Amino acid sequence: MTVTIREARESDADALSRICLLTAKGGQSAEDLHDFKELPGLTYAVPYVKLPTTFGFVLVDDLSGETVGYALAAKDTREFERYAAEHWWPVLAEKYPPSLAQKPADREFMELFRNMHNKSDARVTFGAANMHINILEPYQRQGWGSRLIGRIVEVLRKGDPDGGVTLGMDPRNLGVKAFYEKFGFEPFEGGKVNELGLKFLKAKNLSL
Repeated sequence: MTVTIREARESDADALSRICLLTAKGGQSAEDLHDFKELPGLTYAVPYVKLPTTFGFVLVDDLSGETVGYALAAKDTREFERYAAEHWWPVLAEKYPPSLAQKPADREFMELFRNMHNKSDARVTFGAANMHINILEPYQRQGWGSRLIGRIVEVLRKGDPDGGVTLGMDPRNLGVKAFYEKFGFEPFEGGKVNELGLKFLKAKNLSL
């Protein structure tokens, strides 16, 4: 199995959305939870190739050409939130009124578009950046997570050497915490039990 890591681009949106759906239930597929299967991706992945201050990397299977993983980040969380509040969530709120939903998970996302939460002050105080990473199961435990996070940290550290980045874990999959901790992620003051942060000066065990 050979793969390539390259920069994420806007044309990857559909692939990112698919990966997000296939990992959205505590690391497992959430296809059964949604009639509108694009909703998790529109919330947690696609904005990171659409909005300002964002960037990322994708993992591509060289044989099939399929995109099988991603790491995405916003360099400036507050700017990301400000722009999304004006230009991203209102469009989705209009397109997906809760009255369309037949399944609870769809309704949850549709209502979220109307009242999207922001990252806490504690998260932004720890680090201005935030990130998401997802890899399809057949490609996990092969070192690709280390490489994807390493690419993200490399970019962020160049812009803010003393800074940090935070992420949120699915509460149904807190077992993944150990994966992040080996790279230097740790709980931070005021953070939730499912949130971790990495100070770039403490990053370790990351590959490029």
